[in-house]
Amino acid sequence: MRLYLAGPFFDDEQVNRIERIEKALDANKTVSDYFSPRNSNVNDGTEIGSSQWSKDIFQLDVDEIKKADAVIAIIDYVDDNVDSGTAFEIGYAFAIGKPVVLFHEKEAIVNLMLSNGSKSYLTKVSDVESFDFEKMPEYHYEGEVF
Repeated sequence: MRLYLAGPFFDDEQVNRIERIEKALDANKTVSDYFSPRNSNVNDGTEIGSSQWSKDIFQLDVDEIKKADAVIAIIDYVDDNVDSGTAFEIGYAFAIGKPVVLFHEKEAIVNLMLSNGSKSYLTKVSDVESFDFEKMPEYHYEGEVF
């Protein structure tokens, strides 16, 4: 299985979480490969932060979601808001028929669009390491939604 790893990486806590998930995916025997936008770089000479750079990054990420067999998305809430880029990636994957597995280790209510748009819901890094991405068992979020 080839995965796309969606999730924010804007502060130390988020980078730490992504790194732990990357290590879990590296150890997961059902994952052949994954794309992590955190580790990608459009190296075509465009200036980072420029309009062209943002278009290139957007297209790269969309293309990688299309190539993936499934998406694993870290829903890392700040207050009641999930990262908007991650929400886009989840919605896009769902719209093109890619299964979405949510990873959520922080205590927060989950948006109903995310909980209902996902195939599985995981809360521990060890769950990601042992999850069978080939069989894609369903584990649904059962808590309060908004």
